[in-house]
Amino acid sequence: MKYSIYGILLLLLAACSHSNNTLKIKGSDTEVNLVVQFAESFHAYYPSLFVSVSGGGSGLGIASLLNGTADLANSSRRMNEKEVKLFHNMGITIDSFVFAQYAIAFIVSADLPIDSISTAQLAAILSGKSHTWSSVSSATWAINIYGRQSNSGTYDFVKKRLDIEFSPSAKQMNGNAQILEAIRADHSGIGYVGAGYVIHGANKGIKVLSIYKDKEEAISPLDAAQIAAGKYYFQRPLFQYYRAGSYQKVKPFIDYEQTETGHKIIKEAGYYPVL
Repeated sequence: MKYSIYGILLLLLAACSHSNNTLKIKGSDTEVNLVVQFAESFHAYYPSLFVSVSGGGSGLGIASLLNGTADLANSSRRMNEKEVKLFHNMGITIDSFVFAQYAIAFIVSADLPIDSISTAQLAAILSGKSHTWSSVSSATWAINIYGRQSNSGTYDFVKKRLDIEFSPSAKQMNGNAQILEAIRADHSGIGYVGAGYVIHGANKGIKVLSIYKDKEEAISPLDAAQIAAGKYYFQRPLFQYYRAGSYQKVKPFIDYEQTETGHKIIKEAGYYPVL
């Protein structure tokens, strides 16, 4: 996905405006495109508050909230104990808001002869125990893993959900867009991205795998009904953290995310609103 021209202008205006009139949002790359869409629409709803949005990973967003360079931290994971302690030691009270949930899509080249994969097979591949695709398909190519950097909430979630350590040979990419491009160029690759990045036609040249555990039904991360029922193995809430003392500043934006228009934006972006 690319920012619209209006979105770019909005961010430039925000960068030039006084900090009291600018809401600075940083963090999760899983959330960044969705929150940029919110920012574009929000400007018409609340023109006196400009919104600046950037990614960099959940860890960066939380660190930016700690050092005062962000008003809202997008995070696709809960704050860890170390982060909670840092805020506590600085006497900063933190609140959070869950505004959507999303699914992680595991993607491979459209050339790979496989449509689904088990969690056990996925764990073996991502940990480096399985080195070729022959363990799950008729292909004999060596597996190349494209993942996120260790400060990514998505990286942390996949690691914990599969109870693995990632293979040392896994390539650490800067974000979802880089992973998508890598898989398009590498017919032997596997990667993981937010489902919102592939649900609206960004899946040319790639295939989204359905996931199953043991003998359960294989479920696609693009199946809205299954996500709503909580059946997909790799789905979770999206958080926004903020300093309790900044609530009045961030309130108009988080209120907007809960409106009917906000829910429509969430759905159209391939995510799922919290009702």
